[in-house]
Amino acid sequence: MNWLMVIAGALVGAPLRYLTDRAVQARHDTVFPWGTFSVNIAACAGLGFLTGAATATTVPQALQHLIGPGLCATLSTYSTFSFESLRLAETGAKYFAAANALVSVIAGLGTAYLATALASALLA
Repeated sequence: MNWLMVIAGALVGAPLRYLTDRAVQARHDTVFPWGTFSVNIAACAGLGFLTGAATATTVPQALQHLIGPGLCATLSTYSTFSFESLRLAETGAKYFAAANALVSVIAGLGTAYLATALASALLA
């Protein structure tokens, strides 16, 4: 049952990542990978909220599998983040590469922390 929930979440998360990435990136005319940044931050928010909810109250295990390793894991993309950071550095956009790496990590951790706190405050 758990693996079916992971697959169900992945069936939503992977296409959602692609569509969100394309929609966000189409609205920006810079080399900075805003699409990947956006989906990674959204996944951090979802996983942080799930963590806070699971800490504050009882979250069914099937729902945890659906949202955590299913939806959020396939919504986020560490490999694309790494590739885009490396590509920026190789093409001479070293400041964008450094900003992408630094801001993505700080914003992701901060978002996960805030989402955890929000879920704890709302559900405790």
